[in-house]
Amino acid sequence: MAATYKRHASWRDYLELTKPRVVALLLLTAIVGMCLASPGWVGWDIMVPAIAGIGLMSGSAAAINHLVDRHIDARMARTLRRPLPSGALSPRRVLSFAGIVGAVGFAILAIWVNMLTAWLTFASLIGYAVIYTMYLKRATPQNIVIGGLAGAAPPLLGWTAVTNEIHPFAVLLVMIVFTWTPPHFWALAVHRAKDYAKADIPMLPVTHGIEFTKTCILLYTILLGVICLLPYLVGMSGLIYLIGSSILSIWFLGYAWKLKFAANKHTAFNMFKFSIWQLFALFILLLVDHYFMMPALAFR
Repeated sequence: MAATYKRHASWRDYLELTKPRVVALLLLTAIVGMCLASPGWVGWDIMVPAIAGIGLMSGSAAAINHLVDRHIDARMARTLRRPLPSGALSPRRVLSFAGIVGAVGFAILAIWVNMLTAWLTFASLIGYAVIYTMYLKRATPQNIVIGGLAGAAPPLLGWTAVTNEIHPFAVLLVMIVFTWTPPHFWALAVHRAKDYAKADIPMLPVTHGIEFTKTCILLYTILLGVICLLPYLVGMSGLIYLIGSSILSIWFLGYAWKLKFAANKHTAFNMFKFSIWQLFALFILLLVDHYFMMPALAFR
């Protein structure tokens, strides 16, 4: 039976298509990438178009994700009320919206930032909206590990927006987000395992069991803690970041340990929620450390 789209669409429905909270976190990492790439303050002439372009293209990728996953979303309690399964928007409208928003974002980056950033952002859009959403998500339980690279790109995009080059420090920022993604998303997958099984999505808890997934979360959390030390070890950041990130890593590891050995029905979701704040705090620490150390470096 064909779906009908009767409910009047509002601007909030279109905003929801862009996954604004997810995009906001990605933009924070992009801003930090921009700031760390600059010895001083980043000019508004770069900051504003870079944020706008990266944000619009990220929103376009999110809208395509909504479009491709609309039938899955209709079978999961967490996503049932999204604009497409709820009947607020038609697939044609969503596709048009994604195309326009993505094209505008690419044009902004190409004209006012640089072509390297424009093409890298386009590549991350294809990675998330096409390679991950259309193929990997349905093909392998390692979907979030492989596909997570697209979501980890914004710090690199921010860096290239300022420098027009790919630097090892930018790649290190990508590594942090890339390693953070599996324990973050698998914690949610453990909490929503029945939903994913019902939707026939091969998430790790569905294909390999919840206990195996908990072990993988613990191991990835340990690996994330090690990688979070690297900015200090390579001279990219100072003591402020080292102390703060170490506390966050130990805290996150505590959640992973509890999830594996002493979980209750709320532990997985609480870990998922904490992981969002952890990534936010990690990049704020990088930002604060960078600008706190600037005056000291100026007097050397």
